[in-house]
Amino acid sequence: MSKPKCATAEGTRRYADRLQAVGSPGHFRQQQGLTMSTIGLGTYLGHWDDRTDLMYQDAIKRAVELGVNLIDSAINYRFQRSERAIGAALKQLFDSGKAARDEIIIATKGGFIPFDGEPPRDARGWVIENIINTGAARPEDLVGSHCMAPSYLEHQMSQSLRNLGLETIDIYYVHNPESQLDQIDRGMFLERVRAAFEFLESAVTDGRIRFYGTATWNGYRQSPEARDYLSLADMERAAQDVGGPDHHFRIIQLPYNLAMPEALTSANQIIDGEPVSPLVAASRLGITVMASASILQGKLAQNLPPFVRDALKGLSTDVQRSIQFVRSTPGVTAALVGMSNRSHVEENLMTARIPPAQVEDFLKMFSEDGA
Repeated sequence: MSKPKCATAEGTRRYADRLQAVGSPGHFRQQQGLTMSTIGLGTYLGHWDDRTDLMYQDAIKRAVELGVNLIDSAINYRFQRSERAIGAALKQLFDSGKAARDEIIIATKGGFIPFDGEPPRDARGWVIENIINTGAARPEDLVGSHCMAPSYLEHQMSQSLRNLGLETIDIYYVHNPESQLDQIDRGMFLERVRAAFEFLESAVTDGRIRFYGTATWNGYRQSPEARDYLSLADMERAAQDVGGPDHHFRIIQLPYNLAMPEALTSANQIIDGEPVSPLVAASRLGITVMASASILQGKLAQNLPPFVRDALKGLSTDVQRSIQFVRSTPGVTAALVGMSNRSHVEENLMTARIPPAQVEDFLKMFSEDGA
């Protein structure tokens, strides 16, 4: 029997069953037919050197041992080195029998120019040689360092698959598409989104990806009047236009943390004529939400106010409380946390031993803070 090429319902459930001893009730959640850990490992930060590559490999392997089956990256993170570190770690895990391909959910992103291994001396020349001259994109497809033309996403996805050493990527995001709205009008932007989604639906059919979505920074959190605002309903409608009701635009990523709570608190999305928060909008549309920047690149790792400590009990550090805040928020499936250090993995994953906060305890933080 052939080996699975992607995460599966059976495999992710098997992983969760095996890791019950290191995770609390509620650490794993069912979304899109998969069993996902409520803490995911991110790979954004770090220098582009061999030492950091090895640190990420060690951190990924340790995280999988401690109950993380969701790993997030992007082709441009650390000039493709983060994807390659994930690929090396996965090979070691799979070869050793410590994990199987169908147990681990791998997400990555395409859209930005990634360079290769390190910053080039001549960035413009590198883009011309490696992107324009190869036919991956036309000059008019580029908006600054961003591109979501189908040919470019094809080029980037193929490279990501090589970097990761995989046949199928479980979640593929268009990376910060809202950045293009600084230079093009909304009509052209939506045409480009539909073209990108049409390609991604074909990639699902071909077995290169399982699901797709958008990984954003400002888009879903902004006021509707903002130039770079994204309507989740418009994105889902674009997916329906090209993929029908059974489309695979099923997962989004946006920053959410104690300092950036807009996904929960801002009623900036319109669903059936009603203004609702991004989290409620996603729930109504059947879209899973992954929260990035859960500890805001370390800024929320210490000096949290006392009312947070009082509401989120059973944890020993502020970084754990920050993670607990995110994973306890109704509508958030997983808190993504950048972890390239083994000791940070072990500290952060202590959070998985505590059940997510009850809704009433979670809400205390808002009432006691006067929000």
